[in-house]
Amino acid sequence: MSKALIVYSSRTGQTKNIAELIAEGLRLSAIDVAIKDVTEIKREDELADYDLYVFGSSTYHGAMMDRMKTFLFLAERAELHGKPGGSFGSFGWSGEAAERIYDTMKNIYGMDMVSTPLMLKTGAVGGGIKVAHDYGRELAAKIA
Repeated sequence: MSKALIVYSSRTGQTKNIAELIAEGLRLSAIDVAIKDVTEIKREDELADYDLYVFGSSTYHGAMMDRMKTFLFLAERAELHGKPGGSFGSFGWSGEAAERIYDTMKNIYGMDMVSTPLMLKTGAVGGGIKVAHDYGRELAAKIA
């Protein structure tokens, strides 16, 4: 069974909720998923042995959470080149975090990214649950 890792940084819980919804979409596609708060990852070797990587952060004052920035520097040493990936984030009025994470994964790490980052205000309204599930399925198709 293929394994996916979702790492998130959440300020109010919305990004964590989106991570869990993406995980459900992956699990519906028979992918084993580990979800971790960004503070749980201490070393780059903890990113080894996954087939798919999904990183997300809430956007706060136009930027990703500082904890996610620190994690991205750590992940840069994890040899993720060519691995499939995606990014996501919650936001209030702008969504820069998900886009910046996506660009980092694609252009700095050299990962094989899905079409776009997933940006949601919340997973609970406006079809957010379905959109997040569909994103999980799109990610799963990268390793099917």
